Amino acid sequence: MLTLGSNLERTRRLFGDRIAMLDPAGGRFSWSEFAERARRCAGLLLESGLQPGDHFAIIGHNSFRNAELMRGGYWAGLVPVPVNYRLAPPEIAYILDNAECRLVALEDPFAALMESGALVPWQDRVLPLDGERYEQRLGEAQPVPVHEAAETDDALLVYTGGTTGRAKGVRLTHANIMLNALQIAFLARPRADDLFLHVAPMFHSADLLSTPWVMAGAAHLYLPEFTGQAALQAIQQHRVTCSVLTPTMIIMMLQEPDFDRYDLSSLRQVIYGSSPMAVEWIQRSLQRFPGVEFIQAYGLTETAPLLTMLEMNDHRQAIDSGDDRLLHSVGRQLPGVDMKIVDGNDRELPPGEPGEIVVRGPNVARGYLKRPDATAEAFRHGWFYTGDIGRMDERGYLYLLDRKKDLIITGGELVYSLEVESALYQHPQVHECAVIGIPDDAFGEALLAAIVPAAGGSPTPEELIEHCRSRIGGYKIPRRFVFVDELPKSAVNKVLKHELRRIYSQAQANEETR
Repeated sequence: MLTLGSNLERTRRLFGDRIAMLDPAGGRFSWSEFAERARRCAGLLLESGLQPGDHFAIIGHNSFRNAELMRGGYWAGLVPVPVNYRLAPPEIAYILDNAECRLVALEDPFAALMESGALVPWQDRVLPLDGERYEQRLGEAQPVPVHEAAETDDALLVYTGGTTGRAKGVRLTHANIMLNALQIAFLARPRADDLFLHVAPMFHSADLLSTPWVMAGAAHLYLPEFTGQAALQAIQQHRVTCSVLTPTMIIMMLQEPDFDRYDLSSLRQVIYGSSPMAVEWIQRSLQRFPGVEFIQAYGLTETAPLLTMLEMNDHRQAIDSGDDRLLHSVGRQLPGVDMKIVDGNDRELPPGEPGEIVVRGPNVARGYLKRPDATAEAFRHGWFYTGDIGRMDERGYLYLLDRKKDLIITGGELVYSLEVESALYQHPQVHECAVIGIPDDAFGEALLAAIVPAAGGSPTPEELIEHCRSRIGGYKIPRRFVFVDELPKSAVNKVLKHELRRIYSQAQANEETR
């Protein structure tokens, strides 16, 4: 069966004696022990009044207990709703209400959230996750048999968006998640002797990339919160072999002052993605992590989560040939994924032509909870419209160009912000950058580049404009620059361009009214 409960039972049977979970505090559980805890956790959830099909929320850092709750939910036929603890209380309350959560599993550091007026209605529906009380209740709970879920049943509800409007609950089925795990495993080849380090927040769909390693009977280690130093220490201390990292995380690790003092020889594979990574940083990562297999990945929450992977052989080909163009690609579609590029009239475009990326496959979600309008807009004619603009070459390599909402039209010309950012990243004094369009009376939109200078660097607008002249067309070169200490980012380190637009569009308006 392609269900997450069946997956845990299979792993217990095949790999029961192998280590499943490592607790940074020193504990460890075999797959047999962890499966028993998940069975008791399922019993605890059902004893709390939940019934198969009900939703329950989890608010907590990455941890084996968080993983235990997720799998206990799958085992009992419940639907976990992992919640971003960085949201404001009214935003969290909206998710709990929209999902009709009947229980909130709450880690102790976030207990104060329930004192907020917006969350008071849930105070009597909290399952505390502080170690001692939780362990006592878990020990007293009766283990239950696995719920015979259907593959098409909802397994997980992940909220996405919410930055420019109400968050949308993405309904992922057991089959969506399990089949994407098989698609990923086809290329990533997880092993039973791996130790997978979880650094992506567990409220984000990126953590689903670990499912193939559950299938393989590998061990798992959870980093509560990411820092470059904490990740390097974990790899060295526990002999981590695999992880999923964002480009920002990799850069933060590389910039640790004592990076070269860490023994990272156990690391064999890094899957990276969620935001573009400058070619220069990809090349630097390959040099500083010798022998590590790097795989770039692209996907969305709605695709459970991956669609494409750029394999290590592609990285090697680009480096060995001296032609780095392939490193700008996010790879080719996974087995079972159909993908095409379409124009505004849904006509498929030929290779090389930019348009919206649309996909279909067994890993594509069934839609959004209680949002028939948004579901009808994004899921049409059997295809999912990603909202991403890209092009595909003759060999099937996909190149991302922009989000539809981030496209800039200046003087009647289309400008893809990622192309401009790629040119800026080639300047040695640019550490990070983001390009946005802001209102302009003459051109409709003007390009503004927000720049985080490299350590010790102080590039000027004139230098950056001159640097871009030989790399991109003149109409694509920003003429407005702001220099900042950091860019606004999401929990998985995606730059929040809507926030930049809000800040600098308002600043522009204020200047014009003076």
